[in-house]
Amino acid sequence: MKLQQLRYAVEVYRQNLNVSEAAEVLFTSQPGISKQIRMLEEELGVPLFIRHGKRMVAVTAPGKIVLETAERVLREVQNIKRIGTEFADQNIGFLTIATTHTLARYALPKVVAAFVERYPQVQLSIHTASPKAISHMVLDGEVDFAIGMEMEVEHPELRKLSCEAWNRSVIVPDNHALLSLNRPLRLEDIAAYPLITYDIAFSEQSKIARAFTQEGCNIPKVALASADTDVIKTYVKQGLGIGLIASMAFDSLQDQGLQILSAEHLFEPSFSQIILRHDVYLRGFGYEFLTLYAPRLTRSLIESALYSPFEEDFSI
Repeated sequence: MKLQQLRYAVEVYRQNLNVSEAAEVLFTSQPGISKQIRMLEEELGVPLFIRHGKRMVAVTAPGKIVLETAERVLREVQNIKRIGTEFADQNIGFLTIATTHTLARYALPKVVAAFVERYPQVQLSIHTASPKAISHMVLDGEVDFAIGMEMEVEHPELRKLSCEAWNRSVIVPDNHALLSLNRPLRLEDIAAYPLITYDIAFSEQSKIARAFTQEGCNIPKVALASADTDVIKTYVKQGLGIGLIASMAFDSLQDQGLQILSAEHLFEPSFSQIILRHDVYLRGFGYEFLTLYAPRLTRSLIESALYSPFEEDFSI
């Protein structure tokens, strides 16, 4: 059994059983992948995939177990490589992060600038996606960790650490009727207009949905939902509705044509969260990035979350 065979089998599984796409990702030939997987199956004595002609159409029951184990083996091999690199070249390497559009645009620029200045030889990659998608990126080992907002983490292989508190505000075009209110904003004020907000705003566990339900207030009609705050702002300016966004994402200088109304008294605060695999090996500069983002997030705290047998949620 060779690591190469495990890598080929796992990549075919990740590419939805498309051998051609797996070959493209691995920079090898389709026949070579098929041959190596056949050899692995012969050595194991069980088929990993169900085939229809030359096509793989499903994963067998033993194949699912083998592939899950192979993924763990390949992650541990990568961890071993990182340990060696950690001590050989402490300030050189790669760091890959997944985050939401809002955090990438409004919360991370200063952190990234400080990190790049401190570690100029580390290649930093940031992938932006929805909270659900970035959790899967961590689970699949595509990124070292994720930083997100209102992320639902239920998988036993993931660990969650809560960081900065944040809340929400309403944005409206200049001269909007809500600007003439002589009192704090109410939920019924928001419900009176079409709403443009995040695509997770009214999910089952959302604090926004809970606030309207607890007050017995009608749920607003959502005119448009997006994971990208700048998209929300664009359509608020177009008059499609009022926006409900993270307060951190409003800049009075850059967002000319829009006004902000605090809604922080209407909703419970949320926390940005860091998601890591429990078996990840972070290099020193990975811990450093997290400390730059959340100064009270020490390496010992991160490690206690990673190596705890249960999921922990540390408010820091």
